[in-house]
Amino acid sequence: MGSAQNYVNVTRRPPDIEDYIDMFRRYRSWVIGPMFAGLVIAVVIAFLWPDTYISYAVMRITPQAVPANLVPSVVNIQMQDRINQMETEILSRTSLSDIIRKPSLDLYKKELARRPLEDVIEDMKNKSITIKMIEQPGAQGQNRFASAFMIRFEYTDKYKAQMVVRELVSKFNEQNFTVQKHQAEQTTQFLTDEMKRAKEKLDGLEVQMTRFKLENRGKLPEEFQTNVQNMNTLELRLGAVEDAISRDTQDRLILESNLQTVKSNQNFAANNLETTVAGQAVKNQRIIDLSKDITNAKTNLAAMLETYDEGYPAIASMRKQIGVLEKERDDLEKEDQAKPQTGNTRVANPQAQMALQNLDATQKNIQAQIQAKNMEIVTKTKQAEDLRKMIASFQVRIEAAPANEQQYATLMHDYQLAREEYDQGTKKMNASETSRNLEEHQAGENLEVLDPANLPLQPASPQRLVIAGAGAAIGLMVGIVLAGAKELKNTSLKNLKDVRAYTNLPVLSSIPLLENALLVRRKRRLFWLAWSSAIILGCVAMSGSMYYYFFGQS
Repeated sequence: MGSAQNYVNVTRRPPDIEDYIDMFRRYRSWVIGPMFAGLVIAVVIAFLWPDTYISYAVMRITPQAVPANLVPSVVNIQMQDRINQMETEILSRTSLSDIIRKPSLDLYKKELARRPLEDVIEDMKNKSITIKMIEQPGAQGQNRFASAFMIRFEYTDKYKAQMVVRELVSKFNEQNFTVQKHQAEQTTQFLTDEMKRAKEKLDGLEVQMTRFKLENRGKLPEEFQTNVQNMNTLELRLGAVEDAISRDTQDRLILESNLQTVKSNQNFAANNLETTVAGQAVKNQRIIDLSKDITNAKTNLAAMLETYDEGYPAIASMRKQIGVLEKERDDLEKEDQAKPQTGNTRVANPQAQMALQNLDATQKNIQAQIQAKNMEIVTKTKQAEDLRKMIASFQVRIEAAPANEQQYATLMHDYQLAREEYDQGTKKMNASETSRNLEEHQAGENLEVLDPANLPLQPASPQRLVIAGAGAAIGLMVGIVLAGAKELKNTSLKNLKDVRAYTNLPVLSSIPLLENALLVRRKRRLFWLAWSSAIILGCVAMSGSMYYYFFGQS
């Protein structure tokens, strides 16, 4: 058996510039080949990649021409939000499908031949169309959105790109007008319905108010003070009428008492129509006078008793006077009766006849006055009854007012709210009509084309020089990686530095590598043949792609 071999791991020495130059010489084909291949591939791709043109337009948000404090707008969303809403509508599947299939545009013919329409629309929406607000510098380095936005479209045909941007601008204008008109109509219709509802509610409450006022006429809370004042006035009038009735009753009693006195005097006069002659007649006449005075005094006493109490001084004086008169009359009658009858003849008493005639006239007058007083008392009594009924009616109204106050207050509150709602609705309706006229005259917040769709003269992509340079750079990096891998895999000693570093032996001399000249020439021929073929094929490929780009496209 052979002896076991011991292997020692040796760390590679760090390479220097001469080593890198030697590496490049040894692996130059591995570096240049991928770089050339990357260049060829990048050039072919760059020139086979169709040009993409970008057309754009700028639209500006113009403020409302009429001041908002004079004519408020009915559009309840900001213009930026409206733009987002319009963008959603314009970039919808139906809208983009109409644009793609429009005969004057006829977009994406090749793509539609290979892919479904939905995928093409999705790519067009996400990759080709760009709608963004334009930012402008703000305070403290912050950006804020200006009142303008840009519409961009990328396509391989610059004329169609411009036409599509024009189409999008037109759709924005149409959509903006449609949104404003639709929202104004919706607002007007909504306010019309609200006005109709508010009017019906107001009319219903007016009918309820009218019915309530008719059913509770005179009992409304607002008439409470008037009812109280009227009732107080009626009570004062009733008091005055009752006082008048009391006075008339007293006057009637006095007249009736006087009538009784007159009747008594009439009876007395009728009994004394005849008298005796000589001195006896004088005495009889005195008795008549005293009887008349007593009767008058008693009548006055009865009248005073109707008005005053027994303790009144005049009543006591009147009773005393009556007693004196009655005593004198009684004494005269006794004297007259005590005298003997002389057989004197009785004759007619003219004074008694005259007194009787006066008493008859007085009786008729007093009876007429009593009748007038009775009529006055009846009239005033009826008047008092009417006043009591009226007072009772006002009392019922006053007592019913608190019970009706809550219901009436509720009706009034509902009516006031309905009136305010109707008035506000009327104002809003007028404002809506004015705002709709404003939108119809394009005087509201609107869209204006600031920069129309441009015709792109130069393609925006691809950047062919950048692609070619990037392809060559990527190929170079790949070649360097491959060369580095080859160098790491090759563990042989390449030069005297490696021998000295890894063997630690002195180098006496070096012998050059001896190779067969025929083999060397064959390798060189194959090397140049391979490189010539690669360069020719690469140039043909690049030339073909360039020819296709410049002359082959229809």
